[in-house]
Amino acid sequence: MNEVDALALDGHALRLFLAVLEEGSVTVAAERLGISQSAASHGLNRLRDLLGDPLFVKSGRGIVPTQHARDLAPQVQGLLDILLGLARPHHFDPARARMSLTIAANDFQRDLLLPTFFARVQAAVASFSLRVVPSGSPSAALLREQGCDLLITPIPPSGTDILQKRLLTDRYACFYDPAIRPPPQDQAEYLAARHITVAHAEGDALDFDRRLEARGIARDIAIRVAGFSGVTAFLRGSDMLATLPGLLRRSALQGLACHTVPLADISVDLPLYMAWHRRDQQDGRHIWLRAQLQAAAQDALQETLGDAL
Repeated sequence: MNEVDALALDGHALRLFLAVLEEGSVTVAAERLGISQSAASHGLNRLRDLLGDPLFVKSGRGIVPTQHARDLAPQVQGLLDILLGLARPHHFDPARARMSLTIAANDFQRDLLLPTFFARVQAAVASFSLRVVPSGSPSAALLREQGCDLLITPIPPSGTDILQKRLLTDRYACFYDPAIRPPPQDQAEYLAARHITVAHAEGDALDFDRRLEARGIARDIAIRVAGFSGVTAFLRGSDMLATLPGLLRRSALQGLACHTVPLADISVDLPLYMAWHRRDQQDGRHIWLRAQLQAAAQDALQETLGDAL
């Protein structure tokens, strides 16, 4: 292998390399970066010549990275982080900051965390505006090219360019109308009831529902709604059950009763993460905002201390 001319490398080439590695396609990587396929192919061929390795080879209808490309990935990401960091100010002064931010979240996560987050940030900066967009089925594309700064989700999207941090851990709970029925006491009573659940706009089921399906446990689902806020109107006055994040008892499902889920060997833990793109990892503004969101999550947990199911 020829000696690499390191000074001939540039940030655009490094970004292209990582995009192709993450997407498994030159075409998709080019679309993501907003360049033509011919420009992407030319850049990749130039990088192959510089590094003395094919980097990606055909496999079936797609391409796969060589072992050398996989080995290079962490170093390339580190170099790109350094280059991006050169263009960012190291010091961030919240009192002088004028910021706008876009966060993707579903209605449960939005109502649980973002009012407190907004209040914390607005009180500390010169000017702040917040845009909240539906997270749907959270994908890396939200953070890569759809203008989203932060994503709140129980299942962060994968990608070497996507970073994450756990905000809190909730637990699924069984909600019901206490004026109509008592809580289910065992698995048989739980499974004998009719159920309400949430299916996101794309049709994706809740993580808890997928866990049951994986274990071969079937429930009689009477109603599926697209958001958590739509459950209460159906549940109130009925004898149905809804197994949803327990912290909803503080917001959308306030006034209904909840009980532990009477299913053995089924995890009811529900972690919530914030996820962001690696380009923002060293940005002082973004670091400070992530700390405010983490503090808002701690505030939400403090409010529920002693509020046992």
